[in-house]
This record gives sequence, structure tokens and C-alpha cells, in this order.
Amino acid sequence: MTRLPSGGWTGKVLSRDGTSIAFERIGEGPPLVLVDGAMCYRASGPMRPLAALLAQYFTVFLYDRRGRGESGNVLPYAVEREIEDIDAMIKAAGGWAFLFGVSSGAALALAAARSGLAVRRLGMYEAPFIVDDLRPPVSDEFLAHVDALVTANRRSDTVKQFMKAVGVPGVFIALMRLLPAWSRLTAVAHTVPYDFAIMRDYQKGRPLPAAWATMTVPTIAIDGGRSPAWMRNGMRALADILPNVRYETLAGQTHMVSAKVLAPVLEKFFTSDEVAATAYRPHPLSSRT
Repeated sequence: MTRLPSGGWTGKVLSRDGTSIAFERIGEGPPLVLVDGAMCYRASGPMRPLAALLAQYFTVFLYDRRGRGESGNVLPYAVEREIEDIDAMIKAAGGWAFLFGVSSGAALALAAARSGLAVRRLGMYEAPFIVDDLRPPVSDEFLAHVDALVTANRRSDTVKQFMKAVGVPGVFIALMRLLPAWSRLTAVAHTVPYDFAIMRDYQKGRPLPAAWATMTVPTIAIDGGRSPAWMRNGMRALADILPNVRYETLAGQTHMVSAKVLAPVLEKFFTSDEVAATAYRPHPLSSRT
């Protein structure tokens, strides 16, 4: 690992299939791994400001999901490979961790916790489950179209289709294409099918799997009070299934949640009892300078 000027550390771990996963570690305390949503990574997305606030209480691990930023991208892709990436991060954190994911990253974090990884507690913000008819389901035809765009290396068109799918108005998409941030989005456009693969079975307007009730990892399911009703209904449906869950709505928040509003909720959940207080053992690098 390499020491950063900011005081944290940066390094890489190898996932089970040999993919190199780049990460940063900041702060001091129980280990917390953050899982980005679609098209986000360390250099572009909501996790860095959140990590800065949570580093007061936790050793926070930010990582580039495979295919993004400085991480590798061994093919073929499978959701199971991303779960193995999280497992590699948890092992780098010392063998167990709290886990928090946002959007499709929340669904990925849930899949990781359900697979039996050493996740002590799980936090989720607005996994985009479609469980009713308040918005159209994501069709197999649309998914095939996105795959075709990626295969043809039509990166801008891939990003545009993703933006349309998540409800971004056309006028805003047109404006975004003129901004520097567009190049950061097109750089990871080839990973859009990865997130659709994670969500594929859970955006059909059907109930979530009843089998999820077997997962007992303590969980907090969070949504925003100004988010679309279909998305909030998905998080409520999740909370109705999981047996050890806390459901919370953040007043005034949307899918683009404020780190300053979210961080205190996560801090309280992850440190609210003696489990969090007694389970932590300092990371072997924590005292190095």
C-alpha cells in the first residue's frame, strides 16, 4: 500500500479470478466498505464526500468496481465475480466489515451479504427495485439493445440510454453531454450492463424473492422522502421481507442523497450497540506513518 498526502492509503487487491481491484483506505475505526452504483467510481460519484464524513468513525474503504477507474476487468462478467471483489475488499479490511451500497450498488451489497460474506451489518440506500406498476419494468429487449451498443463501442449512446432508463429528462442529458463529467461517464459505459445484470430479475414489477427472508444480517434500508414512489415502494418491500431490518426515510432527500444527511444515519446504525464496539480490532497498517 502507498501512503496518500491526505493521510490515507491506496493499494490494490486481487479478486478470485485475478482481477486487480484498486482501493483507498481512510479514517480509523471499524472497517466499512462502500459500494458504488452504476457508472460511479472513486474519481466520479457520491462516495468520496460520504467517506470523508464517515472516516471520523470508521476505517473506510472506497474501491473501484471492476472495469472502472484503476481496477481491472477480467472477462466474462458475472455478478458472482463482483461479489468476489467485495470479498477481496473485506479480507483486505481485516476479515470482516460493515457494508454500505447505494442504488444498484445497494443491490450488489445485499447479494454479497446474502452469499455469506463476513458482513457484520449492511446499509442500503435506494436499490432501484421495481415491485409494482408505478413505472414500466425494464424489458429484455432494452437490455439486449444496451448490450449491442456496448459491443459496438457506442459509449455516448450507451450512457444516453442508461440516463433515459433511470428517468433523466432529455434536456438534461443534452446539457450533460456538453460538460466535462460526460467523459467520465463514457469512460465506464462498458460497465452499464453489469449493473443491469445485478438488477435484471428485480426490475420486472414483481414481488421481491421471499427467500431473502433467510438473511439475518442486521440491515438498514433507507430511501429519500422526495424520491419516486416506485423506488420507495421497492425499499419498503425489501424491509417487509428481511427479518432483521430497520427502515428509514430521509425527509427532503432524492436519489442524489446528501452525504451530510446520510452520514449521521449510517454512523448511528453501524455503532449503535456493543457488537460494533467490541468487534473491532485495529487494522495492522493503522499505526504506520
